[in-house]
Amino acid sequence: MSEPSPLPGWRELHRNLAPVVLLPLLLTVTTGLGYRLLRDWGGLNRDQAHLFMVLHEGEWLQHWFGRGGETAYVLLNALGLLWMLVSGCGLLWQRLRRALRRAQP
Repeated sequence: MSEPSPLPGWRELHRNLAPVVLLPLLLTVTTGLGYRLLRDWGGLNRDQAHLFMVLHEGEWLQHWFGRGGETAYVLLNALGLLWMLVSGCGLLWQRLRRALRRAQP
C-alpha cells in the first residue's frame, strides 16, 4: 500500500492556479524583456519605451483600481510565481522520491 501524499491537494491547487498566474507572468516577462532589448539594442529612449514599463509594472490598472491596483498586481504576481515554484518543486521532489523507491531492489 502506498503512503499518503505529503502534499495533499497541492497538485490540484497548482493545476488550478497555473492558468490564472500564467497570463500576468507572461505579460511581465515579455514587457520587461522588450523594454530592456528596445532600450539597449533598439536605441529607444526612456520615454519611447515607457509603454512597456506601464504594462510591466501594472501601472495600467490605476485607471480602474487607483494606485493600489499597481501594488496588488506586483504583489499577486510575485506570490503567484513563488507559489508555482514552491509547489512545483514540492511535486517534483515527491515524484523523484517515488521513482527512487521503486528503483531500489
